[in-house]
Amino acid sequence: MQLEIRPDPAEVGRARRWARSRLAGSGIAADEPLAENLVLLVSELVTNAVVHTGCPAVLRLFLSAGPAGAITVRLEVADVSTRAPVPRCPGDESTGGRGLALVDGLADRWGWCPEGVGKRIWCELDRCATTVDATETAVASNCGRTTPAYEGLAYGVYGVYGGLAYGAV
Repeated sequence: MQLEIRPDPAEVGRARRWARSRLAGSGIAADEPLAENLVLLVSELVTNAVVHTGCPAVLRLFLSAGPAGAITVRLEVADVSTRAPVPRCPGDESTGGRGLALVDGLADRWGWCPEGVGKRIWCELDRCATTVDATETAVASNCGRTTPAYEGLAYGVYGVYGGLAYGAV
């Protein structure tokens, strides 16, 4: 599933609505933490693509089912910028610069890789197979896994250079 994004800030709302409808069509309720987090991640990554490149982008969603009802949702935003995403440390008065920290905090995994003349930024969210009782106040979003970190941020870089595959997580 993919959506073409024009370089217009109004596209962010359209991307959120599109993602919600795709999740609902897959049986994931809009008020589920997975759906709420995914919509926030869509908003952040599409905003970054629109604001930082000023060029069209492509939003993709992939859902994969695991054993006993577990689901992984993968979100990708491809754009034509070759600049790597760089986490920033904004000051208290800054109105921006917290996006990748937000992605790192909400996603179970995330990273980026070169794609064609640009790049693809991706993140994944897991929904565990375990059913949660409504009286519970919190559920671990990563199903008990830990995410590797670099300077406090989980990341992944994958790609091909000169025919050789490389990668790091």
